[in-house]
Amino acid sequence: AIIRQTSRLTRLVRDLSDIANLASGTFRIQRDRSDLTSLVREQVAQAQNATTEHKIRVETPECEVIVDCDRDRISQVLSNLLDNAIKYSRPGTPIEVSVRPSPRFLSGVRPGERPPAVAVAVRDHGDGIAREHLPRLTERFYRVDAARSRELGGTGLGLAIVKHIVNRHRGALDIDSQEGEGSVFTIHLPLLQG
Repeated sequence: AIIRQTSRLTRLVRDLSDIANLASGTFRIQRDRSDLTSLVREQVAQAQNATTEHKIRVETPECEVIVDCDRDRISQVLSNLLDNAIKYSRPGTPIEVSVRPSPRFLSGVRPGERPPAVAVAVRDHGDGIAREHLPRLTERFYRVDAARSRELGGTGLGLAIVKHIVNRHRGALDIDSQEGEGSVFTIHLPLLQG
């Protein structure tokens, strides 16, 4: 119990530091040309090592998918989404991760332009989330079930951090969920041009 609480406090301090830096504007993004496909596969492999209850299925293109991103921060985003999927899925159900072209129009481009973007979706097969909670999921400390979240080691900051990091990359986060069927968290990132 002491080790679990210490681990939870460590995560809370790290998450509080990240969210404070994101909110204050001191959060730095170190962009570099990165292959999102390999980044997704690395994070899936780490997540698969952390769970024995779930098989993580991954569907990625065979080719490189190049984005201009902070590799460590996008790894943090993927890790948070995979961790949530593991926590909230029913035991024995698969978690599905896909990398596909995004149909989403991302802001920050000139009118008439629609630069290609990529979508990374993480789908779980948990209890799902009631529609009225979806708009508030990325708020700091917002939890649908606070007791369950604390029991599972959540800080209530993970999705707020995900949203901020994705926004700083000129991307977007979509959340879809059906009660009794699970949830899909999708990040959209602009592809590197040229």
